[in-house]
Amino acid sequence: MTDDKKLGMMRRSFLAGAAAAAASVAPAFAQQGPDAPYNPTPNKRIGQPQEGPDTPKLTIYMDDMLSEAEAKRIKQLGINWIDAQAVPEQPWGMDYLQPRVDNLKKLDMHIGIMMIRWSYKGGMDPEMNKIVRGLPGKDEEIAKIKQTIVNMGKLGIPVLEWNFYNHRATDGYKQVPGRGGAGYSEFRYDRMKDLPPLPADGAVQNYEDTWKNMTYFLKEVIPVAEKNNVIMSVHPNDPPPPMSRGSAQVLNSFSDWKRLTETVNSPSNCMTWDCGVTRELGEDPIVVGNWLASRNRIGQVHFRNVVMRKPREDYTEVFPDDGDNDMFEVMKLLVRNKYKHTIFPEHPRSLDTDKLLPKEAQTTNSGWAYDVGHCRAMLQIALRQLRGM
Repeated sequence: MTDDKKLGMMRRSFLAGAAAAAASVAPAFAQQGPDAPYNPTPNKRIGQPQEGPDTPKLTIYMDDMLSEAEAKRIKQLGINWIDAQAVPEQPWGMDYLQPRVDNLKKLDMHIGIMMIRWSYKGGMDPEMNKIVRGLPGKDEEIAKIKQTIVNMGKLGIPVLEWNFYNHRATDGYKQVPGRGGAGYSEFRYDRMKDLPPLPADGAVQNYEDTWKNMTYFLKEVIPVAEKNNVIMSVHPNDPPPPMSRGSAQVLNSFSDWKRLTETVNSPSNCMTWDCGVTRELGEDPIVVGNWLASRNRIGQVHFRNVVMRKPREDYTEVFPDDGDNDMFEVMKLLVRNKYKHTIFPEHPRSLDTDKLLPKEAQTTNSGWAYDVGHCRAMLQIALRQLRGM
């Protein structure tokens, strides 16, 4: 056989193989008729796994839920579920909630979680303080929260987050330079352990008195939440030192977290599981996360990393890819346990590229984009490996 004949046979074999390959792919891009416009989207998704009803869903804060411009910036990061913290006092009526739900629907976005106002004007919200310290007027404030829960249930807003600090230990924080000069948050208890109580906080509280007031709150609100298909998700103490301005802190140990879920045994009584706080306590996030997730007691996940030097007292918040936590193992345990609520890749580092941005753009700056991108990669790989998506 001559070289020309050999070359001709090779060319015909290659063309036949290419035609067969094209035919095998064509159905995925098939048109609905001879005059239909070209549609490059295949009938079956062949790219990365995407969020769905039965997967975790990423979320970040949104300052103004009536702002279409802010909603678009968040949507561009691939976020469809909003975490609302910039909220008024209780109760949130339908006149407050409904317009915000409707505005987000324009971009196929939803409120995934709202947070009861604890911090106000640099201190503790005076109305929430009545509940935390068991002061006169607490029952009236609890009644307002119950009405909020009913309204959230009517609109399908699934999670209400809350805190129970009698004083948050922010006095121990200091910003320090990290990777490339990025801003890291360093906590050291020795900076604040001898600071006196603040008169504005009210009387100091011991550990069991704080637990007594929190138990009262739980027994009042959890039955209402369960009836209205709303999850109450409490954030643990962060920072988690034993004392803050003279008051004992609760929810600053794994045993506290167990005690909380057992105080009122209900699927509506959950934790905001913060794997960063878990490491700050000196605990193994995989052990703690599996304990909570296997019992369906996680209302939201805070997905962040730290370098811990002394449990509860000395640690630094860092980039998600550069701390003591194996964030991929954290994500896998959530996917393996079929967790399907929100994951918040919070506490973005302070980056030089964001310093010139206007205030209204800070909810979607490059620090947030970095954390969201890292978290989404972890989620997509975990879904591919563990669910075959």
